[in-house]
Amino acid sequence: MTESTHDEAHAGALGERLNWLRAAVLGANDGIVSTAGLVVGVAGATDDRPALITAGLAGLLAGSMSMAAGEYVSVSTQRDSEKAALAQEKRELRERPEAELAELTELLERRGLSRDVAGNAAVQLTERDALKAHARVELGIDPDALTNPWHAAWASFLAFTAGALLPLLAMVLPPAGLRLAVTVASVLAALALTGWSSARLGGAAPARAVLRNMAGGALAMGVTYAAGSLLDVAGV
Repeated sequence: MTESTHDEAHAGALGERLNWLRAAVLGANDGIVSTAGLVVGVAGATDDRPALITAGLAGLLAGSMSMAAGEYVSVSTQRDSEKAALAQEKRELRERPEAELAELTELLERRGLSRDVAGNAAVQLTERDALKAHARVELGIDPDALTNPWHAAWASFLAFTAGALLPLLAMVLPPAGLRLAVTVASVLAALALTGWSSARLGGAAPARAVLRNMAGGALAMGVTYAAGSLLDVAGV
């Protein structure tokens, strides 16, 4: 059981790292697409650099704060649910330990162990740390590694900001005549990278993810640029 628990811990840690990496890639992707759409839309109406910087920074700050707040609330809710489930499990272990031991044995049996082996394993796990055993086997929760809402919020904030900086800088740094072309090319290249990364992390074929990601970004920039150009023509 020691070797199995060791392997499970490594698998859990790997899964956790992959989830964080996937969230970071998706956060950066959101920053790229939303900010690119915003600055390209403004560029369709004006080539005034201060206006572009103002719009880009506003979009960056609003998006990153929104992502951070949403992630904090979401993960806080998840953490509260995990704590409530652990508290209930602790209460059940105190009030009906024999029933909980039988339940753990049955759960281990469902994982492929024989009745005798499952019973011995359940006894040993219960003697070592009953709450941790039930939390991992029954609830799929590691009591020593509950989700942290602040970590999630900061990760989302930084990922979105990193992604948003690319289209913002690509729009305001080059000369006026090259801004749009540089921004579109930079954004499409970055979206190809995030599409490839997300596909690889998920174990999927990257070609379709890359094309889908680039098509979505191109559509967003095309729509916002058209809207900005129409507003400019209308004199708004």
